[in-house]
Amino acid sequence: MAAEIEVCPVEELPPGEVKIVHAGEFSLGVYNLGGEFYAIEDRCSHDDGPLAEGDFDVEEGYAVCPRHGAHIDIRTGRPLTLPAVEPVETFPVRVEDGIVKVRVA
Repeated sequence: MAAEIEVCPVEELPPGEVKIVHAGEFSLGVYNLGGEFYAIEDRCSHDDGPLAEGDFDVEEGYAVCPRHGAHIDIRTGRPLTLPAVEPVETFPVRVEDGIVKVRVA
């Protein structure tokens, strides 16, 4: 059964920003790319280190792992550069009544 978590009001996550959210035993990075919201697992698939703490390219839509520099597509979770070769999990995001929400399994 899927659960949904409230992240924050839309105005607290402006374009070009990321918010790290803890959901049970794992963390997510919720990104605002030009007004579109995306959520990915806050874990680089290369070595399980944190991902959302690093920089991200708003124009190209990828997160940069702060440990080894792998680029992960924020929209799909796919790795774009080495050393990451496995995708990270993505989560559906929606806005309801001005609140950003993420559906987690």
